[in-house]
Amino acid sequence: FLLTANLSSVPEGSEDGQDRALANSEQKQGPGEEEDTDSMDGSGLYSLTEEGEGESEGGEQRERGKDESKRSARKRNRPSGGATRHSSSSDDDDEDEDEEEDAEEEDEQAMEAWLGADLRDLSRPSWCAIPSLRAREIGRDSHQFVRRVCGARGLVQRLELQGRLERHTGCVNTLHFNPSGTRLASGSDDLRVVIWDWARRRAELEFDSGHKSNVFQAKFLPHSGDSTLAMCARDGQIRVAELSATQRCKNTKRVAQHKGAAHKLALEPDSPCSFLSAGEDAVVFRIDLRLDRPANKLVVVKEGEKKVGLYTIFVNPANTHHFAVGGRDQYVRIYDQRKINEHDNNGVLKKFCPSHLVSSESKTNITCLVYSHDGTDLLASYNDEDIYLFDSSHSDGADYRRRYKGHRNNATVKGVNFYGPCSEFVVSGSDCGHVYLWDKNSARVVQFMEGDRGGVVNCLEPHPHLPGLATSGLDHDVKLWAPTAENPTTLKGLKEVMKKNKRERDEDSVRHGDQYDTQLLWFLMRHMRNRRPQRARRGEGGEGDTDESWSSPDSSDEEEGGPDHVQCMSS
Repeated sequence: FLLTANLSSVPEGSEDGQDRALANSEQKQGPGEEEDTDSMDGSGLYSLTEEGEGESEGGEQRERGKDESKRSARKRNRPSGGATRHSSSSDDDDEDEDEEEDAEEEDEQAMEAWLGADLRDLSRPSWCAIPSLRAREIGRDSHQFVRRVCGARGLVQRLELQGRLERHTGCVNTLHFNPSGTRLASGSDDLRVVIWDWARRRAELEFDSGHKSNVFQAKFLPHSGDSTLAMCARDGQIRVAELSATQRCKNTKRVAQHKGAAHKLALEPDSPCSFLSAGEDAVVFRIDLRLDRPANKLVVVKEGEKKVGLYTIFVNPANTHHFAVGGRDQYVRIYDQRKINEHDNNGVLKKFCPSHLVSSESKTNITCLVYSHDGTDLLASYNDEDIYLFDSSHSDGADYRRRYKGHRNNATVKGVNFYGPCSEFVVSGSDCGHVYLWDKNSARVVQFMEGDRGGVVNCLEPHPHLPGLATSGLDHDVKLWAPTAENPTTLKGLKEVMKKNKRERDEDSVRHGDQYDTQLLWFLMRHMRNRRPQRARRGEGGEGDTDESWSSPDSSDEEEGGPDHVQCMSS
């Protein structure tokens, strides 16, 4: 249904002719450039230049020429040593103006250099809608059709907002499709979890999570018939909800307890009863619902003797013994569940970090990391830095392979994800309220969409089988995106927004270099929470909600010691 809307705008052509055109574009391609692999049509190059930008270049050059002429004229007209005091004052003003203009020009040149290759034209895509549809009609490569469509750049560039799912009364912190893609789970600051029939845009089930603070994740366990939902929250609890086929929540139970906020869960792709959790207490639990005491402490993440609080965890889909974690330092750490020995390198199998951040004095955190569909690539988003792609097969200490920039990750614990059946794209939200999609291989922005009115997009969940996307952030709704736009994006306004994000990031790094700013914020938030009366627990949730704990002795029994209720701040 997503392909047929705009086929009339796609030019036809024989496959042989397109092969010749593709060969020509490959010959023209410069050394080191990587070819893109998809397209909605066969017409020309997609450019990152804004509309009208090319026409204005000549005018900008003329304006710069006029400014240079004015500065030269001022210098020629300056009086000699016998000039009056008034003239000297005027000269000083002129010199100040010149210095300011020179500084602005240098800043602009530095910004253009920073943008660099991100503003080059994209190579001609090779996937074309009409020939692909014709090939499917005659049965040629029909089994590859859906995969190629979902990973086509032409469709990514036609993504637009389709609708909103409105039910929550707080920021929506988590989204997750069930394995078949028919249902979408969302969790919020309102402590509720909603199961959506997203195609009909209606809520099928809504229940109280049992958590006492912001719900950070809610995920369907695979091969469970959509009957088991794992959840984690700011209160540090790991809970499991049992759902019935009659659209009821039977109960929720606490299966583990972290001593700090628990931001992420990591599912094992083929297991309906086991998963991992990570918390700000630096602990990783492996939870097996078949056991009387489900929670088993796998590792306490440390750098030297110092614990490293965790924000994110992900299991390698191609080797489920391996998992990666990230948190309050600059290192991506990979562990093997079979070989964790905390007396040998703190149990770490290997760790990665961008080379320029290894010895950096900036307080860099990893807010989210994910493996690609086949486990070969590992993507990490850094707080108020860029997004980096690592090769998971590289040796310990290897540098990054790709860098994705232009967004801003500062205000919240922001997510990142791959998009496409073969992880062809990288998608992230931004503090500027936009959604960015980069081509994974070239690292160039291919889509740029306005997301939340609240100003921050945090969660990005691609559909498992269709070319679509669900997003959420500080707004209280869930947004659905599909490739139904009549024309591909022109990326209008992208360049200016990227520059604005970079300037704000640079200014904040100078202004807020002191670590005590966040400590003071932490103290104030906890003080405000202690003064607030406890919110009344909602009685309309699952009929069997309980705080009965299946936790192991390693788990903490503290429930009130977690951070403040406010999710809309960085941890």
